Amino acid sequence: MWFEHVILLDLTVKGLIVGILASAPMGPVGVLCIQRTLNKGRYYGLVTGLGATLSDILYAVVTGFGMSFVVEFIQQPRTMYILQLVGSIMLFGFGWYTFHSKPTLRPPSKNKGTLMQNFGTGFLVTLSNPLIIFLFMALFARFTFVVPDHEWQQALGYLSIVLGAILWWCGLTYVVDKLRNTFDLNRIGLINRLIGGIVMAVSVLGLFSTLLGLTLY
Repeated sequence: MWFEHVILLDLTVKGLIVGILASAPMGPVGVLCIQRTLNKGRYYGLVTGLGATLSDILYAVVTGFGMSFVVEFIQQPRTMYILQLVGSIMLFGFGWYTFHSKPTLRPPSKNKGTLMQNFGTGFLVTLSNPLIIFLFMALFARFTFVVPDHEWQQALGYLSIVLGAILWWCGLTYVVDKLRNTFDLNRIGLINRLIGGIVMAVSVLGLFSTLLGLTLY
């Protein structure tokens, strides 16, 4: 029983990390969330992020479902070793891109729209970028996240991804709202450099742990 609890805790922590790492980079929806928080208010920015979260979890489920089909293949030690190496390299590339990306802000819209409309656009903006699947593939491979034939455990993992994303959007909109008079492109760029640096550090740590045969996460 204690071993099962350890597995559940492990999946929960990994899910939280995956949810935050998938949401944190300031891509189109991140900038849109900040912009709406500044121009319309915190709740408009928050529901934009929640819309993105819904799209993210759909892509996460698709990724996990696809990987579960080849679980016998990916569970082989040699294959897992290669997947973790590739996942670390992909994560590093993603972190590098995030670190060097230069976001832009559009002129504020005069029409706030409803909260549901803002939620919908956040969902559609994220849904229009299917490349997020490659990010989830890298994260799932790096953190050995897929648990086939354990539906409840996997459901808890996906729920943890949602919770991690929600925590990120709640924290981001809170900070932006509190610093609205001083928040500009420089601060958005700083967030990207910080997140990109963290992702690269995690990927390098994972790469060396795999090469050395260590299990850090």
